Amino acid sequence: MKDNPMWSRRGFLGMGVGVLGAAGLGACGGESESPTRVQPEVPQELIDAAAAMKGSSMGMLSQKLYSTAANDALDSSIKKFADTTGTKIENSLVQADAGDVVAKIDAEVKGGVARDLAFMTDSRFVAQFQALGDLEDVTDVVQALTAKYGEPCAEAKNFCVFDGRWFAIPYHFIGIGSFLRKDWMKDKGITPKDIYSWEELRDLCLEISDPAKRRFGWGMTVNRSGDGNGMIEALINAYGGSIASNDGRKVTFDSPETVQAVAFLGDIYTNSRYKRMLPPGVASWTDTSNNENWLAGILGYTRNQFSVYADSRTKKNPVYANTHVFSDCIGPATNNPLLLGQSQGFVVFKGAKNPALAKLLAQYLVSAPALLGVAKEAPGLVMPAWEKVWDADPFFTSGDPAFPMLRKITELKLPLNTKNGLAFPQKASAGQQAVGAAYVLTDMMQQVVQGTAPAQAVKAAHAKMVQIFNQQGLPQ
Repeated sequence: MKDNPMWSRRGFLGMGVGVLGAAGLGACGGESESPTRVQPEVPQELIDAAAAMKGSSMGMLSQKLYSTAANDALDSSIKKFADTTGTKIENSLVQADAGDVVAKIDAEVKGGVARDLAFMTDSRFVAQFQALGDLEDVTDVVQALTAKYGEPCAEAKNFCVFDGRWFAIPYHFIGIGSFLRKDWMKDKGITPKDIYSWEELRDLCLEISDPAKRRFGWGMTVNRSGDGNGMIEALINAYGGSIASNDGRKVTFDSPETVQAVAFLGDIYTNSRYKRMLPPGVASWTDTSNNENWLAGILGYTRNQFSVYADSRTKKNPVYANTHVFSDCIGPATNNPLLLGQSQGFVVFKGAKNPALAKLLAQYLVSAPALLGVAKEAPGLVMPAWEKVWDADPFFTSGDPAFPMLRKITELKLPLNTKNGLAFPQKASAGQQAVGAAYVLTDMMQQVVQGTAPAQAVKAAHAKMVQIFNQQGLPQ
């Protein structure tokens, strides 16, 4: 099968034909080992279970991580498993923020040429694939992992389960957080806090801004991007608005609460009062722009997966020591942040040629030995999704000051409720996930920035959402 432009081929790993060779193993400091040698990092029960599969092959899709070293560490773990079991595993990286990723993979599944295994962000993709009939039931694997590693992270139980059955295997928890420059705050005599309202954050960002020193407080865009989508939706939720009802089936976007939130956010980008806290070019940023500008040291605040935090730490960027991490902001409808985090989930596609081997590989990759190398290259971004894996290595519990906060998020008692009756996470919905993939929220905010009244922009976005829900088999 030829490479699709949205992903890159990583090569066959194992059986002596891996293209990574010594370079791939270098991420873990090891040396190449014979495929027949039993490596202690792979549990013996998995080696035994894979014995009948020796000589077989499978394909895997990995959601591309911001850290190249983390991607290489994952390849190294896959190679260890392939070498130990005497199998061939081809791993390809997929860029999840390519807007047509679901349609392309669905076409491959329907055409019988899909990879066997993939991991995708559960809250963004799993419901869409499940609604399309593309996924195998993996309840047996989750039950086996629960018996061995305890409970999976709380949010995965919402986004990976449909009608009481698991259709994705929790892989690793993705840290999401908000980041402020505590040295800029100190210069202004501001003491960091763990929780801010969105209004407090806006005013703080303005106060710490100084364009003459290339200090721009507000490091978020409303241009098409996953980060833009996430920030807009989080703010709307904090104000008491939501894309859909709690059951995920009815579009409820056009509400006074949503309009209030959109007006607040739009004012940041259109009111001359806030111009000096907006970095140059913010209107046209893409998904990596806030990462790059944060690491360049010119932003006072950004909201992101922990990729920026991980990169600043692993590359010894001075931004790391000056970062204040907090979970998220509250709004008029909330007393506490609604931050749930996300997790990557392994899915086995319908028609997989080697589903049994795919399930064994997934069980290996969630374990501490396999996860540790990836986590050390992406600290905070890649964290355990399972209770006992957290305690399997000191790095997970005490490797960074931010890790205890991340673990607390994985163990939250859900749902988190707003004052007006919303409950998060809402039931996993193919409609909601498709709305995110279509960038309806960022397109709406672009209209506001260009002069459309917030109420009018919200009404138009609501109509687009209705159309998308109908297309996803959720009639409105």
